[in-house]
Formats: sequence, C-alpha cells, structure tokens
Amino acid sequence: MSGKELKIVFMGTPEFAVHSLRALVEGGYNVVAVVTTPDKPAGRGQKMHQSDVKVYAESVGLRVLQPVKLKDEAFVEEFRALEADLGVVIAFRMLPEVIWSMPRLGTFNLHASLLPQYRGAAPINWAIINGDKVSGITTFMLKHEIDTGDVIEQVKVDITPEDNAGTLHDKLMMVGKDAVLATIEKIAEGSYTAIPQDEMTTEELRGAPKIFKEDCRIDWNKSGDEIALLIRGLSPYPAAWSPLYTLNGEESGSMKIFEAEFVAGASAAPGTILTDWKKELEVACADGKIVIKELQLAGKRRMATEDFLRGMRDIDCYKMSL
Repeated sequence: MSGKELKIVFMGTPEFAVHSLRALVEGGYNVVAVVTTPDKPAGRGQKMHQSDVKVYAESVGLRVLQPVKLKDEAFVEEFRALEADLGVVIAFRMLPEVIWSMPRLGTFNLHASLLPQYRGAAPINWAIINGDKVSGITTFMLKHEIDTGDVIEQVKVDITPEDNAGTLHDKLMMVGKDAVLATIEKIAEGSYTAIPQDEMTTEELRGAPKIFKEDCRIDWNKSGDEIALLIRGLSPYPAAWSPLYTLNGEESGSMKIFEAEFVAGASAAPGTILTDWKKELEVACADGKIVIKELQLAGKRRMATEDFLRGMRDIDCYKMSL
C-alpha cells in the first residue's frame, strides 16, 4: 500500500509543523482533517490569533478542528468519525490515549532532537545551550510516556558555531518534512522495525524542559562560553536578558541580547559595561567579556549595537545585574 492511500489526520500548531503539512498536501497525500489549538487573544490589542497550522490549512481548504479539551466527548466522536488510518503529530499538545490510539495504524510524532536525548518542550534551545555539536529529528510511535515511543526515522544535523535557535529550527524543519514522508511510506508498506529508545544509547540523557523567563536571565559571574551559548540558544526567542542598574544601584529596565560573542581575558568586574560610544558595547563576565552585537531595551525595538549607541550616550552609567 502507498502512503497516499491512507486517511491521515494531522495535528500541530506552529510554523515548524506547517512545513510538513505543506509537503503532505503538495505531495498528494489524503489529509482528512487538521487538529490545532483554539484561536486565542494575543498582543497589545488582544486580537484573536490563529495558529500557523490553521492559517495554512484553511488556505488550502483542509478541514480544521480546534478542540478546547482533547478528551471532550464531542471531539472524540468527531475524531472517530474521520476513520483515520494514521495520525501525524508535530509540535502539538500531549494527546490522550483515546485519540492517539484511534487511527488504525497508530499515531507518530516528529520531535526536534535525536531521541532519547532532549525529551521535552524545548529540544532546539537546550541542544545549543548545552554546547552540542549535533542535533537532529526523530519520528516515533506514540505511547503513554511522553517522547518515549519506538523510533522509526532519525536524521542528524550539524550545529555550527554560527547557529542559534532560529537557524537550527529552520534546518530541522527542512529535514523534518522529508522524514515525515518517509515515515508514512514505511508505515503504509509495513516495511519498518521500530527501535525501542532504551536500546539506542548508553549516554547520560539530557532533558528539554519548557523554558521560563528566569531560565533566560544571564548570570554575568559565569564563564563567557556559557553566556554566549545561552544567548545563541535563546535567540531569537525567548531571548537571553539581563536587568540594568544605575551605578548607584537603582534598577532601570532590562536588556535582551540576541547576538554576541565571547572574547577571553579578564577586563573588569562581572556585569561592568564597557563601550567606545560608537560601535563597541561589551559586558565583563568571569573570564573575559561578551561583545554585544544586537539587543533590545524593554519597550524599544530590536537593533544593532551601533544604532543603540547613537541614542544611548550614557550607557556607561549603567551596569548589568549579577
């Protein structure tokens, strides 16, 4: 049997999932419905925001389901009526068993790491923050414990020194769509052997928990390498940040840092701001300085350091909070 003969239900929310959905549609696969998150208010105007998956799905005429609760009886019956052969999940909510077990051939997930490493909500960010040189994607069959199902496909992707969370996201998104199509064909043909994750590695496993605001705060007492990796791993979103203080100790807003590099060699007390008031903006850390290239003050637009310095002539009167 060909994968194009299967009735597929696609479940996802962000841009990362859209690339694979588009590949299914343009490849002629039979997507009988798309399940995504409900519209919700966002931004200063609290306008209703639709998920990236919904926007694309409606643009190509796919049926869209937006359940508030995945165990709701009405949704479960609506899902059952689809008579799906296969479920495909990418960057969606945790599914109840009543949903993921319903398709005739099961449900598989595309995850942005080389499982069993980096199970959790933020695998792309944590791979860079931890200084990994290789990342990748995995497709696996869903089961009870999150991100633990048997593996079907894996593709490795190098993490270069220039990569941040945004560029790695895009690399994994591109290889992910091909892995999704390959996985569907293997399942349709029955020509695969899923590998249990506990048979795949003897390395110490690292998790990828959800990232909160305090996880993004820079500790200037840390080494420059650690700080530079944190900045890369959180750029462009949610972004590493640091409170700003005047030299007499009064808090004065905060700064997000999107791009920076580490230069070794102790120069001043950690948190000290150094500048030439023209192009250079540096912050001292434990073993050198972080050279900031792109930043954003709270309530202001994101900008290059040179542009920032033209409007902030007294930046040397501040320091970063430790």
